[in-house]
Amino acid sequence: MTRVAAVDCGTNSIRLLVADADPETGELVDLDRRMTIVRLGQGVDRTGRLAPEALERTFAACREYAAAIKEYGAQRLRFVATSASRDAENRDEFVRGVLDILGVEPEVITGDQEAEFSFTGATKELKGRTDLAKPFLVVDIGGGSTEFVVGDDRVRAARSVDVGCVRMTERHLVVDGKVTDPPTAGQITAMRADIEAALDLAERTVPLREAHTLVGLAGSVTTVAAIALGLEEYDSTKIHHARIGLDRVRSISDELLRATHEERAAHPAMHPGRVDVIAAGALVLLAIMERIGAQEVVVSEHDILDGIAWSIA
Repeated sequence: MTRVAAVDCGTNSIRLLVADADPETGELVDLDRRMTIVRLGQGVDRTGRLAPEALERTFAACREYAAAIKEYGAQRLRFVATSASRDAENRDEFVRGVLDILGVEPEVITGDQEAEFSFTGATKELKGRTDLAKPFLVVDIGGGSTEFVVGDDRVRAARSVDVGCVRMTERHLVVDGKVTDPPTAGQITAMRADIEAALDLAERTVPLREAHTLVGLAGSVTTVAAIALGLEEYDSTKIHHARIGLDRVRSISDELLRATHEERAAHPAMHPGRVDVIAAGALVLLAIMERIGAQEVVVSEHDILDGIAWSIA
């Protein structure tokens, strides 16, 4: 066993996984898996820069993670940064801060690298399943971007597009600094058009409709699953590998788009940091399912974090 630590810093959240990995058996045993909403991508789509308060929230989480990594005695650490830090003019400030706190330089990876890590993390457990047909389409709906990966035992094609729950919310649903509650029909139409254009772009290089099993990752998908399952609190063991039908996703998406902030927050499994962006994330998932004709999505709690861990095991 090799004890490894993986950090995934995205547009909306930063996450840590400390695990014991056995490359020979393919077993990854979690010791600590945690997530903090830091909204690193706050305003990046509009300003092109990481906001000072967003950087400080992220650095505070990094200090907590550094303590946990030291406590568990991880032998190797890899810190991967995704969409927001790829886009920002002042990403050097972010890099220096992480290096000072954790002792490693964050790798600002490409969308293709992000897609490969997501595919590995999501499908390693699924490859022996006889009830799930290949090829898989793994969809990782993040805050700033969405990754599409088609593959069976390995990646065949991948594409990252700039459509995520935070980016869509800030681009279409924010007026005078506040999220419209609920969104207007015109806002929803404009957001859906943006998503459809991104799907057109993804389909140029990834055969989305050839996939037989859709696997959905990240907080928008797992939150939709928690609502679909009627959970009284977030329970990753019940969400992991749940299968949610298209009609249920459509009804939840419609409900969230009609809801106010208070109504969305009332869902008991809803993380407070997702309340303002979950409607956009649910619409991205729905648009993908309708585009490829998927009758269900298989929800995975294992994702890019697990892929990062395997890359250093």
